[in-house]
Amino acid sequence: MYAIVEIAGKQFKVEKDQKLYVHRLKEDEGKKVTFDKVLMIDNKDKVSFGSPMINGAQVGAKILKHLKSDKIIVFKKKRRKGYRVKNGHRQLLTQIQINDISLSAAKKQKKSVKAVEKAKDKKSDKKEDMTKLSVAALKDLAKSKGISGISKMKKADLIKALS
Repeated sequence: MYAIVEIAGKQFKVEKDQKLYVHRLKEDEGKKVTFDKVLMIDNKDKVSFGSPMINGAQVGAKILKHLKSDKIIVFKKKRRKGYRVKNGHRQLLTQIQINDISLSAAKKQKKSVKAVEKAKDKKSDKKEDMTKLSVAALKDLAKSKGISGISKMKKADLIKALS
């Protein structure tokens, strides 16, 4: 079983118990991390593709150590001009070990994501309705709700006070 995962902006093909080097992660050594940006999972006969991500799929890993890669020399020169610049660079890396690849959380997260989207749609519908009203109509609504200081409020402030 393997998965293709996006970790720190790069895509990696990972398998269970595999060790790999990725760009530096913020977590401390010894901590466990999960990566949610799973693009594909191959489970022997079943292949699951995301569009672009597989909802709920996770890859668990443990941070083994933080280190620097080998030094890379960057040398720039322009002939006959006397221009020579030599710089060095060492990339910051993190070594991780993949603990598990799971697809099981997909069904649970799909339900919660749909519920959150519905709630956002309801809130945005109310705001859209209020933006269509005139300032005078908004002030009348604010008076009926007992909001004080509406004479100095602008349209955006009235919408915030009413919602």
